[in-house]
Amino acid sequence: MTIDALGLGALDYLPCRYGNSKLLFRGPKRSLDEPYIAFIGGTETYGKFLAKPFPVLVEEEFGKTAANFGVPNAGIDVFVNDPFILGAAAQADVAVIQVLGAQNMTNRFYAVHPRRNDRFVSASSLLATIYREVDFADFHFTKHMLSKLLEVSPDRFATVLQELQQAWLARMRLMLSQVRGKSVLLWFSEQKPRDAGRGPPHSIGNDPLFITRQMMDEIAGHATHVVEVVASPRARVMGTEGMIFAEMEAMAAEEMLGQQAHIEAADAVVSALHRIL
Repeated sequence: MTIDALGLGALDYLPCRYGNSKLLFRGPKRSLDEPYIAFIGGTETYGKFLAKPFPVLVEEEFGKTAANFGVPNAGIDVFVNDPFILGAAAQADVAVIQVLGAQNMTNRFYAVHPRRNDRFVSASSLLATIYREVDFADFHFTKHMLSKLLEVSPDRFATVLQELQQAWLARMRLMLSQVRGKSVLLWFSEQKPRDAGRGPPHSIGNDPLFITRQMMDEIAGHATHVVEVVASPRARVMGTEGMIFAEMEAMAAEEMLGQQAHIEAADAVVSALHRIL
């Protein structure tokens, strides 16, 4: 049973700001004057539709303040371009960094909004030349645009995919180098990282989009520890149980990792923290 079925409606995320960052984060606001763990990531780290996402569960279990810097639908760009957040992560006892997909980043082929990274802004002349038959004015979101490019030409899409993956690797190295201190890289998904396939892809895939096992292996050496959490069959069966959402949010909630998956992620992160702190 979902909590909203009891009539409580949408969840209040108590939005707050930290320092001079232009971003709105999930509250309640935590003090950064005391020892803390910084959590950087996207929708899962933010904890959409959950009263207790994994950063809160880690705080309760590990006993150290958790500063949640998760941003819904974030790509790496939103953090790399925010000096305050990377500075706060560098000053934390450890930064837990969720592995984000490669689609929501500005690259040689297209630009995204600097803070709402899932928003497609414009295609480069190079991409427009590769896909002359596509009207890029039709797109507002990166996933929609990329799905269309794959549909139009899987062969040409392979070139776009290679660029996204190389840009992701470079951006991840940059972010981890700026964190400087201890870091835990968290893979949190319904599936394990896939091996890089041969030939053009046949589907857009699941989040985090386009990140392969080889990419994870390549970036692993830049983090103190890597944690891989794949939602268990039990977590997947439970679906939206324990989630809080309004009726109009039901379809979006069904696509999210639920409370049991977040419990599993928190347990894995706490185990990693005991090893490195």
